[in-house]
Amino acid sequence: MDIQEILRLLPHRYPFLLIDRVLHADEKGFRALKNVTYNEPHFQGHFPGYPIMPGVLILEAMAQAAVGSIARQPGFKPGGLVFLVGVEEARFKKPVVPGDALVLEGEVLFFRRGLGKVAVRALVEGEERASATLSFALKEA
Repeated sequence: MDIQEILRLLPHRYPFLLIDRVLHADEKGFRALKNVTYNEPHFQGHFPGYPIMPGVLILEAMAQAAVGSIARQPGFKPGGLVFLVGVEEARFKKPVVPGDALVLEGEVLFFRRGLGKVAVRALVEGEERASATLSFALKEA
């Protein structure tokens, strides 16, 4: 899924679109890429002299990546919105910094009647930097 397809699927735009490419997505799981660059606005203040990607933005990137699989679930209707409604067991192991290629991969744990849950990991060069279990709810168009 290239950026044009991502833009059709997600309502997010700069500076809040946090994935650059979906490498794989089916009804069971997904893998996406976020290229972390120094010119992103949050690096100006988080933290000056030691820029790191805020954990809440890593979680948001995970959630955006998961929509690739959510959109392939039976019952998903194009034009609807996917809302993040829960975060469980979030862990941050090492910082994500400018220059990192953040790979977001996950598994769909369940999806029924417009509600879903995914287990997601954020990796840099194969090393896990963060993980969480995210819950979603669909709002139909």
